[in-house]
Amino acid sequence: MSQTSRARASRLKVLALISLFALPLLVAWAMLTWQVGIPEQRTAHGHLAPDIPALSAWPMDDEHAPALAGVWVLAFDCGARCDALSDQWWRLHRALGREAPRVGRLRVGGEAEALPGERVAQWVGRPAWHASDHLWVLDPRGVPVLAYGPEVSPRDVLDDVNRLLRMNPEVLRREEPSLAGR
Repeated sequence: MSQTSRARASRLKVLALISLFALPLLVAWAMLTWQVGIPEQRTAHGHLAPDIPALSAWPMDDEHAPALAGVWVLAFDCGARCDALSDQWWRLHRALGREAPRVGRLRVGGEAEALPGERVAQWVGRPAWHASDHLWVLDPRGVPVLAYGPEVSPRDVLDDVNRLLRMNPEVLRREEPSLAGR
């Protein structure tokens, strides 16, 4: 092999290596510039980060903060379809399976008795952000993360809650033995 053919082969190798790294950048730039091939899939079915205060600031007659502290909360504002939606959210809570203890339920309003595992409170005054038959998912600190209207599918809420629980694993408490210590 002559000197010129070796130099030519080396140049081709360098060009191939540069194109290997440059081609994905060019494709990404083209996708962004012409908005082609960009997925429009949503990750959450509810409204993210609603403008609602933390649970401790809600104007309710009963204090549920100690009982609901440290768990995710499904807070439901009881309205015209209170009985049907309360049962729906109870069934959703049961569908969580082994993750159900990490989630609490709070129903605000309504005259019916509390379903198993549900806390009931009444509004002292209707806040400006009040919306009948809406559901809010609150994080363990009591901060609203997602908001859902009455038309939402329970399957969509279940998917979102499962995703939140999976992305935020429970930290072992000090009194619980770890697997390594057994």
